[in-house]
Amino acid sequence: MGLTSQSLEIAVITLAVACVALTVWLWPRLSPRGVLPVLGRIGSILVTQVAVLCSLALAVNSSFEFYSSWDELLGHTEDGPVAVSGGGPRYADTRSLRGGLVQPAGPQGLDRVTGLPEGPPHEVGQVESVRLVGRRTRVVNPAFVYLPPQYFQHQYRRQRFPVSVVISGYPGGIMNLAQHLRIPQTAGRLIEEGRMQPTVLVMVRPTIAPPRDTECVDVPGGPQAETFFTEDLPEAVKAAYRVGHDPSAWGAFGYSSGGTCSMLLALRNPGTYTSAVSLSGDYAVKDDLTTGSLFGSGAAAARREREHDLLWRLAHRPVPQVSVLVASSRLGEPNYRDTLRFVEAAKPPMTVDSIILPRGSHQFSTWRREVAPALEWQGRQLTFPQDVEAAHAPPKRPGAGATPSPSPSLPSSPSPSPSPSP
Repeated sequence: MGLTSQSLEIAVITLAVACVALTVWLWPRLSPRGVLPVLGRIGSILVTQVAVLCSLALAVNSSFEFYSSWDELLGHTEDGPVAVSGGGPRYADTRSLRGGLVQPAGPQGLDRVTGLPEGPPHEVGQVESVRLVGRRTRVVNPAFVYLPPQYFQHQYRRQRFPVSVVISGYPGGIMNLAQHLRIPQTAGRLIEEGRMQPTVLVMVRPTIAPPRDTECVDVPGGPQAETFFTEDLPEAVKAAYRVGHDPSAWGAFGYSSGGTCSMLLALRNPGTYTSAVSLSGDYAVKDDLTTGSLFGSGAAAARREREHDLLWRLAHRPVPQVSVLVASSRLGEPNYRDTLRFVEAAKPPMTVDSIILPRGSHQFSTWRREVAPALEWQGRQLTFPQDVEAAHAPPKRPGAGATPSPSPSLPSSPSPSPSPSP
């Protein structure tokens, strides 16, 4: 059984309950004095506690996805690419992938998610469960990839699709994106209704060295998270899928620390990502107990930390030509004041839009309200289509925040815009 499989979780919880019941039942027989009864009591307590702890650990891991496989838990993936056997056709594409940078994986919890596409891919699309291999960072990271129905349709066979890299919060994982935020389900509905252009979604977690929170930062002498997101991930996805090669076709999207990551990726690497969505993200990266030291030590550490402060960057660094959407709530969100400061500090050629709710807290119920308009917004920032044979010729990039002209074969209908900056 896979580490994140529901059957394993149920089996271990059942075992824990059985151990508790058996201990209560046998305890009177273990009450006499003597070596054997004492050893029996100690053994029953130990076995019961181990079973209960294992069930709790599996439940926590399934929810936050610190580890997605036994190999990852045991540290067998740190030395680079490994062959991973594929699961059923619903969860993985078993085609030969160029370079081996995207490898089929088992469900990784996808079998527990409801509302995913079921039927012919050219009619409903497809969600694949894969592992992304970092050629430079030597990281193997779990991912879900949503391919829209148009990706499989004959009339689109020569076209490259835009990409949105959707990043979960920490300590959450890709399961949260599919199960709680329902990213692929919402995108499929929006595309079907003509409110979002066909887009490939690559769903990943923000950390590349779990359980450490790497915050999309290249740690001196440590995990190179920024390199993974800006070089390894795009290289792997471009090698395996028919997606756009120009930065105008790439955007980042995230909630909580994933939102912080998305903004950092766009503002620090506009040659890779030209739009970013941040739902309840922070505007600076700081060391804490989950991150450890992200910036090293000495004077260089202070400089690196400053470079990851978005408000500082807007005041002291050239502003890139990117589009950013930020979301917060007037009541209940700790980042509200910093969100207003960020919106006010933005200047051309960068554009900033916002979603400001009257009330909301730092949880999925708030983010679910924002997902649909945020996906629509990002869909309008990304260029489409890009012809496969013409991929090496840079397409005309619309101004940041501009709405690209839809392809004649695409349905178009007006969609509500996020609220303007307050």
